[in-house]
Parts: sequence; structure tokens; C-alpha cells
Amino acid sequence: MKAIGYFQPAAIDAPESLLDLELPAPAPGPRDLLVEVRAIAVNPVDVKVRASRPAADAQSPVLLGWDAVGIVQAVGAEVQGFVVGDRVWYAGEINRPGSYAQLQCVDYRIASHAPAQLSDAEAAALPLTGITAWELLFERLQVQSQPERPVSLLVTGAAGGVGSILLQLARRLPHLTLIATASRPAERPDAVQYLRELGAHHVIDHSQPLAPQIAALNAAPLRYTASLTHTPQHFQTIVDAMEPQGRVAVIDDFAPDAINFMAMKGKSLSLHWEMMFVRPLHQTHDIAAVGALLAELARGVDKGELRSTLGEVLGPINAATLKRAHTMLESQHTRGKLVLQGWA
Repeated sequence: MKAIGYFQPAAIDAPESLLDLELPAPAPGPRDLLVEVRAIAVNPVDVKVRASRPAADAQSPVLLGWDAVGIVQAVGAEVQGFVVGDRVWYAGEINRPGSYAQLQCVDYRIASHAPAQLSDAEAAALPLTGITAWELLFERLQVQSQPERPVSLLVTGAAGGVGSILLQLARRLPHLTLIATASRPAERPDAVQYLRELGAHHVIDHSQPLAPQIAALNAAPLRYTASLTHTPQHFQTIVDAMEPQGRVAVIDDFAPDAINFMAMKGKSLSLHWEMMFVRPLHQTHDIAAVGALLAELARGVDKGELRSTLGEVLGPINAATLKRAHTMLESQHTRGKLVLQGWA
């Protein structure tokens, strides 16, 4: 099968950073689906792993990729709910070979049938960010569907992949006022319009202190914050803006000493980490919750309640196109998801 991988971490412009390869087809385990990959999305985690994880040996390249849509080619003996020919979507497992391959094995419990109303490319944009946004909103922040009073949710870096689907999920809760941040919104009316279409009630400038801007909105109390990027830069002003006993959830990486966690004590704020790979990585008792929430996302899409966060289809799945995608992600100026479709 065709695949794209590497053996040693390297800068993306190095010839060996991502290589076109021919590899044996994988054999599915008892709980695996063997999927013919049709489309993939590229995420910041792809870039992070490529820059840090070496191959185990010279015969086993690292295959990245944690978003895919494809067709089931075979099922393991213990698989339930799927048959050969099903069209599925999933975000895979960070400790197994990824979707930069024509064929991939994935645990059936973390996959679901893909939304019928989306093309392969449109659907590939959603699994990883959809899982992250769902878990962050409903499990980490524990946002309730029927609360006692109106409150606000702040989403920093809201135009990215996670923010784009998180806003759509949150807008279905009428008690939430959604405050999104963007870079220089006064100079980018297109970005403001994009965020408002996704559900944001207010858009503020994350290059400026957030607390004074939030106070000026006279919105409902800031109960929740989803800090999706540059958390150390925004942390103190988020704490200043939050109401007592609020919840903050983060997904980005930073040094332990980059944040003054004690600043949260005076308001009894709580901090929650979100990492969507946790259930499959640790084979938790509730691993099937991943497949269940993907199925719920698919239903939301097919009802017209959620839309794809596809930003651009870059081309076929090969090393050259993936290098371009990694370069674009490293620039940190993309909107929506970068997707590759088909093989060449």
C-alpha cells in the first residue's frame, strides 16, 4: 500500500521529513476495522509529533494522521455494528499507525458511520476537532443544557479547527452568550463574519487584554473559558474576567512555570485539561463513548445543525501535499481544516 512516513524528526523543508513509501497492508485485530482511507485532515498534533517522535527502528516508519474518512474493507472477529462497505469516520489512536496510509486499522469503538450529507473531504475535517470540542464543552467544562441562569463562554483562538466546531456545539445552548477571540477583528471583517456565522455573539481582539473588552460587553457572567491557544499569554486576563467558581479548559502545550496557577485560588477557579486521545490511549472503561459522540456529531450534521469546518482541500494524499500542509500549519495562520483527498 502507499503511505507517507518518516524515520527521524526533521524540519519540514528537509527531504526526509515526510517520504512516499510502499508498505505491507496491516492486518486487523479482533476489535479493528480495516479502512481504505479516502480523505484525511492535517492537525497541529501531526506537526508536533513529526518534530519529536523518532521511528522505533529502520523498518518501521512513523505514520502520522488522526483524521480520516474511508470505507471498511474488513472487520475483526469482535467488531459490532459495522460491516464491509460501511463509510466511516474517526480520529484514530496516537500510539498506532495513522491515516497517512491507504489502509489503516482502527478500533471500532472509536469510529462511527460518517455523516451522509458531507463529502469525504468535508467529513474528514471534523473527527479530531469534533471529539476535542465535545469533550471540552460537556465533560471538562461540564456545561449544562438546562442551567439555573444565563452565563457566558469565552473561546480563544475561535477560528481554528477546535473553535470552529465548539462554537457550533455551544450555540445550541440558548443560555450561553458566546464570546470569541480573533486576531485584529477590526481589520478583518471576514473573520468576524465567519465567527458570527458559527454562533459567536461577540468577537474581541486577542492581541489586547481580554478582561476589559469582556467587561465592556455587559454580557452574562463569564462562567466558562475554552483556552485553545497561547494560554500563558492570556491566562491572567482570563482569570481577571472570570466569575468566582468558574471553569477553564485548555488544550495547548506550555512549560509548567509559564502560568501562575495560584492566581486561580482567590476565585476558586478550576483548570481542566482536554486531550481527545486519552480514552483509546489508556483503553478506558468508557472508550466506546468516543464512537458514540462521533455518531451524535454525524446526526447533528445530517440534521443541518452542524457544518463542516473544512478550510481548503490541498490535493491528493502524498508527501509533497502533506509537506505543504505542515508548512501552512506551522505558520499558524490557517482558518478551518486542511484536508487531502485521494491518492496520487
